[in-house]
Amino acid sequence: MEDRYGRNIDYMRISITDRCNLRCCYCMPEGLSFAPVEELLSLGEIEAICQAAAKAGIRKLKVTGGEPLVRPGCPSLIGKLKRIPGIEQVTMTTNGIALGQFLPELLEHGLDGVNISLDTLKPQVYRQITGEDKLEAVLENIRQAADAGIPVKINAVLQKGVNDGEWLDLALLAKRLPVDVRYIEMMPLGQGKGLEPISNKSLLRSFQKAFPGFREDRQVHGNGPAAYYRFPGARGSIGFISAIHGRFCKGCNRIRLTSRGKLKPCLCFGEEVDLMGVLRRNPELDECAGQKSMELQALFRRAVLQKPKEHRFGIEKDVTEGRQMVQIGG
Repeated sequence: MEDRYGRNIDYMRISITDRCNLRCCYCMPEGLSFAPVEELLSLGEIEAICQAAAKAGIRKLKVTGGEPLVRPGCPSLIGKLKRIPGIEQVTMTTNGIALGQFLPELLEHGLDGVNISLDTLKPQVYRQITGEDKLEAVLENIRQAADAGIPVKINAVLQKGVNDGEWLDLALLAKRLPVDVRYIEMMPLGQGKGLEPISNKSLLRSFQKAFPGFREDRQVHGNGPAAYYRFPGARGSIGFISAIHGRFCKGCNRIRLTSRGKLKPCLCFGEEVDLMGVLRRNPELDECAGQKSMELQALFRRAVLQKPKEHRFGIEKDVTEGRQMVQIGG
């Protein structure tokens, strides 16, 4: 699907739940209520949406949450999505806590890659950020995934005065393991509003100073906007996702599906297209029946045509998305 600015939108991020087994301070604040289960997309509805999306031109899917592995049936859903004609790749973002438990099943169902959120290597800081003592389990599950040969990316969000001094320690994971370590600038969404982002431009200069051989890596690493670099002797690469200090909208190829059945053209803004009305009209009919599929495809095209030219994260008052990240999808 092509939007108004000539961008090919072929990638969809799918939140399959708003539930999570962590309480990361910038994602899910204390006291946040989950959506009633009946208001969440069923796994069958997610599959039907993805079938229509593939017909409309989506080729790559990212399964997210909340934490997708707390949703019963997540691995088998990935297998079903992989079998949809036209879908070329299905990957997943997870906090890594349950990854070791489900890794054999995920691999059996054909998962193409996994992104693991990890902001710190210090147990006390991990507890401060997430509310849990699960760091060692996550590190072990990262090693298991890397040993299994599946592409692994580590996503780190640096916070001033919390974990910004760990940029080098986190990067060294890419030296010891065949994983990519990516630094994501804090976005002014939900609890991230008012928090000062760590500039990836400044971070890049720190890398270049620490590693004279730090050079751009032009190899394709995935579907997102990260700019990749590599330092001598590393088994993996270093990526920078610079939402604030490095506008990447010109190459945006994505759309988002929330766990409540809304298509979001852009993460920055509150505008969305509702799919639930089509999915749950005449529920006795097959969710994948021709008429519903055609209507869903039309809604995809409408959402793509609503994509703005660029986000406005650099001007906080222009950000109209008011929900927490866990309610939108990672």
